[in-house]
Amino acid sequence: MLKVYKPRLWLILTDLILISANILIVFNFFPLTTRNPISKYFFPVNLTILVWLLVSYLFGRYRSLKTISFIKSAFSLFFTSLFILVFFGGFILIQPASPYSQNVLLTIVLGVFVSLYFFLLVYYLYKYAVQYDTLNFNPDKRLSAIPHPSHSLSDDAVVERKMRITEFSGEKVLAFLKRNTRLYESGTCVFTEFSSKELENVDHYQFSTFIQLKRLNHIRGINQMLAMVNEKLPDDGIFVCCYKSQSTIKQTIYQKHSKLIANSIYIVYFLYHRVMPKFFLTKRLYYDITDGKKRVLSKTEVLGRLNYCGFILERQFKINDMNYVVARRVKNSEPLLDRNYGALIKLKRKGKDGKMFSVFKFRTMHPYAEFLQQYIYENNDLQEGGKFKRDIRITTLGRFMRKYWLDELPMLINLVKGEMKLVGVRPLSTQYFNLYSNELQEKRTKFKPGLLPPFYADIPKTLSEIQTSEMKYLTECENKGIVRTDIKYFFLIVKNILIKKARSA
Repeated sequence: MLKVYKPRLWLILTDLILISANILIVFNFFPLTTRNPISKYFFPVNLTILVWLLVSYLFGRYRSLKTISFIKSAFSLFFTSLFILVFFGGFILIQPASPYSQNVLLTIVLGVFVSLYFFLLVYYLYKYAVQYDTLNFNPDKRLSAIPHPSHSLSDDAVVERKMRITEFSGEKVLAFLKRNTRLYESGTCVFTEFSSKELENVDHYQFSTFIQLKRLNHIRGINQMLAMVNEKLPDDGIFVCCYKSQSTIKQTIYQKHSKLIANSIYIVYFLYHRVMPKFFLTKRLYYDITDGKKRVLSKTEVLGRLNYCGFILERQFKINDMNYVVARRVKNSEPLLDRNYGALIKLKRKGKDGKMFSVFKFRTMHPYAEFLQQYIYENNDLQEGGKFKRDIRITTLGRFMRKYWLDELPMLINLVKGEMKLVGVRPLSTQYFNLYSNELQEKRTKFKPGLLPPFYADIPKTLSEIQTSEMKYLTECENKGIVRTDIKYFFLIVKNILIKKARSA
């Protein structure tokens, strides 16, 4: 039974625009037998549009896209297009002397279907990039996180554990674990495979150390596994895991093949084992084919996942081509979310009057980089321009995009929305904002942030010089007016970019 619903007018308008565009393209650029196709096809075209809108409504295409999955939207579009094609195509076919062409109808309907499909694809790419769905993981309430008493293993148990670790990972790994964990005590649990059911059956705080020797690249549901380990460990419990990093995989491929062949192999490998499991349209298919094995994981993603699930890094060590990590449980896991990392991201930044707003940018960092802000701040110094040195969170492509401001192009959305202006201080995260002096923080909140910061007019090198540059600009805005100051700085910035080749730090 059809459920009556209130259609979204913007979806109807989108249909009308794309249908009209496809009709005009066919009539103007395709070879037709008539010289005046608009006059000839005026009635059937308008009838087709009317029927299209009616059928689209019946198939639920004008419901809010926020409540419908991509697959359902795509199927509704497919069945609408098929109905129009069959209905009008059949009508033309049964008319012996019909003046209308089936080819015209087929071309228009196919064009509309492709156009609307890509519209849906882009919409859902954005939706999945900025919205996350909660996974089914509800840990028990943490009561008394006191570890069970631990004792030394028997000689036979020690021999069995040594043999199992050596056969699975080798002598070097055994030596590493002996140095960094209480390997031969009953409070240490060693896994060579991952089974969620097996982990669920472990008593809370029965073990103070978990060692997972199966590489994370081969584990499906990494976050869920980490959250379960977090739940089972007592306070300050130890977790050891391993993974083969993206850089190691790349290096291995380039060592085995010539550069030209290696480039091709790595691109295909990266797209298959890195992009497919992240892309919402291919994610399920990838896991069905591979069961989650051989995924490409960067160092940033692994450390970010650990932090997200309540662990901090104690130490890391590379053995052969594997990275081993010793992490300590410091807090409960964050609520588990299905994190889909699209090309477009929204970042919370402080704006005028200290209000937080979302800045749009293209992604330049590895997945889970947002959970390593404190780690990077504590382990890296600031370089010239106020950015972190050797920031492992940024991808190779991301460095190129940042250098030429390509990642900041979506901030034009913020400009149109009135949240930013053309010239002004950078919009900062709360952590960066707190590094500034109280006086500068107060001045910053009096004005909108801008796309072109005074940084490119003065080219400061240290955080102190950046603050001085911004203070000078903001003071001038107060004394001489915003418009006059922004015009002056705009030409200074353009001059430095074009003549002095100033680039993003």
